[in-house]
Amino acid sequence: MKNKRVKVRRNDPCPCGSGLKYKKCCFHKEGSLPKNNHQEQYLQKHGIRIKEARDIEGIKTAGRLALQTLDLVEASIQPGMTTDDINTIVHEHTIKNGATPAPLGYRGFPKSVCVSVNEVICHGIPGDRILRNGDVVNVDVTPILDGYYADVNKSFFVGTPGSNAKKIVDVARECLRKGLMMVRPGNRIGDIGFAIQSFAEKEGCSVVREFVGHGVGFDFHEPPQVPHHGHCGEGIELIPGMVFTIEPMINLGQKDLRILDDDWTAVTLDGDLSAQFEQTLLVTVDGCESLTPFPLK
Repeated sequence: MKNKRVKVRRNDPCPCGSGLKYKKCCFHKEGSLPKNNHQEQYLQKHGIRIKEARDIEGIKTAGRLALQTLDLVEASIQPGMTTDDINTIVHEHTIKNGATPAPLGYRGFPKSVCVSVNEVICHGIPGDRILRNGDVVNVDVTPILDGYYADVNKSFFVGTPGSNAKKIVDVARECLRKGLMMVRPGNRIGDIGFAIQSFAEKEGCSVVREFVGHGVGFDFHEPPQVPHHGHCGEGIELIPGMVFTIEPMINLGQKDLRILDDDWTAVTLDGDLSAQFEQTLLVTVDGCESLTPFPLK
């Protein structure tokens, strides 16, 4: 006779007899998330590769380096420095720690980090632009460490910000927090976008449509795409082991943009301020965990 295999659910008592729920005990044993039909289905249907425990640790380690890099940038930003000075800080710290800056050479991008100032929404190429008192500067860092990618960005003030700069940075930061709160098994990608869009528009700001969050970890950009606008209950259902970024780009004025002649730099069409915050997130069995955590309050 064949042994009949009994399916153990996450909230059932663990078969090992520990007295804990299965999800808190042997669910993660043997160094990986359990293989199941969902993992195979998500790979086949959506191209989404579910991360196992060893992969998550690798992404976390890359994430710690990314956050250290942003801390160095934050400590150095001041009026009079150039955006290329920021590139030097990021490049040197990344290389010194045995990693590679993912942006460098990616589809022809010429620098090691994206630095986006004021009206620049994203993909700003570091150069000779001089930072001035009151500027808003977004710095987007992605190191590759031991084959794993982690993606994170923050918007910083140069010197003393004005009221509009304070507003757009506060709204963008809160948009990320609102999106993060929607990440848990059973929710859908549309729930994330709806939470972000609802808050931004309530504050009189707008959400950029052309750029989205994305899967990350094994590569710079993986499925799924994570729009920062949308409708509740729509899109791919979230399951444990998914890793992706949420990175809302929020404009003080209209959502429209244009791309400069360098084919990279995206700027607001009306010339108004833009800001962004990003974290790399893991869907866990009962919520989410940031693999690039920093305070959002």
